[in-house]
Amino acid sequence: MSVPPASEAATRRRSAPTPAAPGAAPGAAPGGGRHLGPTAALVLLASIIISLLAASSAPTPLYAVYQGEWGFSPITTTVVFGVYAVAVLVSLLIFGKISDHIGRKPVLFVALAAQAVAMVVFATAGGVGVLMAGRVVQGVATGAALGAIGAGLLDIDRIKGSVANSFAPPIGTAVGALVSGLVVRFLPAPTHLVYYLLLGIFALQALGVAALREPVTRKHGALSSMVPEIKLPRSARGAIAVAAPVLFAVWSLAGFYGSLGPAITSRLVHSDSVVYGGLGLFVLAGAAALSVPLLRETASRTVMVAGVIALIVGVAVTVLSIGSGGGGAGAVTGFFVGSAVAGFGFGAGFQGGIRLVVPLVEPHERAGVLSLLYVVSYLGMGVPAVIAGVLVVHGGGLLDTVREYGAAVIVLAAAALAALLLGRRTPQAVRES
Repeated sequence: MSVPPASEAATRRRSAPTPAAPGAAPGAAPGGGRHLGPTAALVLLASIIISLLAASSAPTPLYAVYQGEWGFSPITTTVVFGVYAVAVLVSLLIFGKISDHIGRKPVLFVALAAQAVAMVVFATAGGVGVLMAGRVVQGVATGAALGAIGAGLLDIDRIKGSVANSFAPPIGTAVGALVSGLVVRFLPAPTHLVYYLLLGIFALQALGVAALREPVTRKHGALSSMVPEIKLPRSARGAIAVAAPVLFAVWSLAGFYGSLGPAITSRLVHSDSVVYGGLGLFVLAGAAALSVPLLRETASRTVMVAGVIALIVGVAVTVLSIGSGGGGAGAVTGFFVGSAVAGFGFGAGFQGGIRLVVPLVEPHERAGVLSLLYVVSYLGMGVPAVIAGVLVVHGGGLLDTVREYGAAVIVLAAAALAALLLGRRTPQAVRES
């Protein structure tokens, strides 16, 4: 991965872990305990992103179960999905920068506690209203945590933290979708156990957060930072202008698989198994995660171009494979192959956008800028998914909606590709990153 235009000394300063207090033993906490080392802290923070995104995708295979028990329509499925995305967006806008003022650890403690509450709500849900309430709590907690965790990873190590910011979200999405399906299919209490398992994970991670070193010195302005505003650091404006269309396009694909994926897969394989319900999202997100180590040494802009092209090709193969929806070995194989190609493009586009932008901002700007990138991403994921739900019920049905959604993703990706190619006109710092 190329190093952005900054002096070598500045790079070392941004990458180095926060020093211990004067007179303190290495790794000592102010209260006499011990802090996690840099590697352990990186692993912990990345694992929290994974568990947050796993929890967000865990209900996906269960939507068919809920629909059978509570008798709601496909539009309700996409609304439940969209409510989560909206909650994340609102939370990012309000709480995205607060960890730059009060510290990373307080935000993480509150977010993990709220996630634990959401898991209890899901496990005890008896109707759509309660399910939506749980999704709102979950979305607010996730949105508050994402900026703090992303900035915390960069506080520890700028390069490794950037890779972890790209690698962890698709891993979490993939793991949540597949593991949830397997738990529901093969273990007892299908609508309860997966949430209690996640509850236990969040409790363990909260203990780990207690052992983290706090890199942020508290400062005034926490309340004012909660007033939503779009404030772009001058150093990153060109990079954000290039990255934003790509992030919107690739995350619209995640919304497609998160909201309509289970219904499509069930129709193609002629099975109502919840394992199949999460398999499409697993293939997409797994391929996205694979793209991170494979492309980590490639220039960010090149990664983004390759990602958008792969996204266009993969979505086209997927839509063509679905065809009339009759299924068959050829259609199923084409669907999953197309999903893998599109997923690789999703991962490449996402990591390229992160790597292009975050090295250009100062440490005190990291949480806010990362939150802004996630705002663009979740807009791409949530808005098209809700529109798709309306079209399934009031438009041409599932297959027509899939074709229209696929065409829209291709158009969005093509527009993002055009913006990337026109990026030759962007500042030199952006072009060389």
